Amino acid sequence: MDETWNRAEPGQARPCQDTRDSSTQTDIRIQGPGPRLSKINLFTLLSLWMECFPREQPEEEDASQVSRMGLVVVRDSKVVGLHCSGAELHAGQAAIIQHGAQLADCQLYFSRRPCATCFKMIINAGVSQISFWPGDPEISMLTSTSTNHSGSRSPLHSSISEEAALDAVATEKLKSNSRPHICVLLQPLAPGLVQFVDRKSRACDFMEKVTEDDPRLNTDELFNRERTRHMKHFSRRFLVGTSQQHQEILTHMGLENFCVEPYFSNLRHNMRELVEVLAAVVAGVPRQHYGFYREQPSASPPPHQEDVSQEVVHHCIIQARLLAYRTEDPKVGVGAVIWAKGQSPGFSGTGCLYLVGCGYNAYPAGSQYAEYPQMDNKQEDRQRRKYRFIIHAEQNALTFRTREIRPGEPTMLFVTKCPCDECVPLIRGAGITHIYTSDQDRDKDKGDISYLRFSSLKDIRKFIWQRRPPVTSASSHLTNGCVGKHGRQVVHKSHSSKKLCTNSSHQSPPVS
Repeated sequence: MDETWNRAEPGQARPCQDTRDSSTQTDIRIQGPGPRLSKINLFTLLSLWMECFPREQPEEEDASQVSRMGLVVVRDSKVVGLHCSGAELHAGQAAIIQHGAQLADCQLYFSRRPCATCFKMIINAGVSQISFWPGDPEISMLTSTSTNHSGSRSPLHSSISEEAALDAVATEKLKSNSRPHICVLLQPLAPGLVQFVDRKSRACDFMEKVTEDDPRLNTDELFNRERTRHMKHFSRRFLVGTSQQHQEILTHMGLENFCVEPYFSNLRHNMRELVEVLAAVVAGVPRQHYGFYREQPSASPPPHQEDVSQEVVHHCIIQARLLAYRTEDPKVGVGAVIWAKGQSPGFSGTGCLYLVGCGYNAYPAGSQYAEYPQMDNKQEDRQRRKYRFIIHAEQNALTFRTREIRPGEPTMLFVTKCPCDECVPLIRGAGITHIYTSDQDRDKDKGDISYLRFSSLKDIRKFIWQRRPPVTSASSHLTNGCVGKHGRQVVHKSHSSKKLCTNSSHQSPPVS
């Protein structure tokens, strides 16, 4: 069993054993042929990544002690909320505003320990469990003379401020007297998972497209550079600078037991490995010269379909890629996230966006791993192939959606692979208005699974991962972020010309 860090009694923490690691969609007791993320580490990674959710409106540099935070709300092992801090609301407050009493019996995964103001409301809502990343808390204990552009503090020294000390005392008292289970949940990664994620990220559809566009490009070098860059950024943000600083913070948070060896070294190791996984996943979708651009529509789009920035799209695709590493498919991991865009922005970090659902490809709920066929189309005996049994990522995201899809509201599906013919009718019937994906499998027919219907979708706006179209005088008057209907060559077909158009912004062209 995986080792999990947990609270033994009020004010104390110790390593314990996780007795059951069920899938977010299926109970799994037999490890598949490839390593996969545990549900605990998946939710933890999603919370860390939500802390990095891009802000649509640039804000003045915040010199306060309050750090941005990400939050994942889980009910019955399924994600029902993704939140982050905004200009006015903390992540915990945003969850209270959106879910209210529905938080009862939910499990909350925070990218930092929440402040006392959020803690008291969350406890009052009746949640069953609160887990937080064992780094610098929301009311930062790291004081510094400056903040960097991302809003995270440089740990110049670790003298605890009066505000942070008072908040630590208050949160400890709330924790000691609360009914919810409050703990730190981190599991060691499955053996080889870091290397597995690294290898899969190098060969994912997005990197494959980059290689296809420029065979002379050293994509390994590009990936390594991107991974190193993200690792440095995430290390500054999520890993406390020195062991001494980290131990001091843990002590002030009432987690003295974590400071005892070998627990402290194991904790630091597990934290770093999770950050390495996040860096590799993000590196698999390199931003340089690439983005998600719309195919030229045959008619004018409905007026309600508004722009979403490339930064937000990129962030949501990474959410889907993280989910894909929880897959039960022994060969291909697919993840999907659905967001809806409301009429007016809220005060949380996601602005107008509200989570509709998320999922990954998995076998039917309640089944055991290897209970169904595992083979792909290389297996000659078609009865032993997986395709008629596995639930697709899009299907799980729609089945376990957290809110209804409202007519007239832009609803965006972010999926790591081109939707297949089995999913296209469901996507259309559900009322999805936008799809963001790679189309590497477009127009392919693999017998048991085919991707022929995707090109025929006329009433859904498709945004394909591809090289950023150049800005020209001929294209500058057209809709932002769109390309010709056949903006890239597809399998078995050739097109001699492309019609390109894009926004003139070099930083973050919106997609519409």
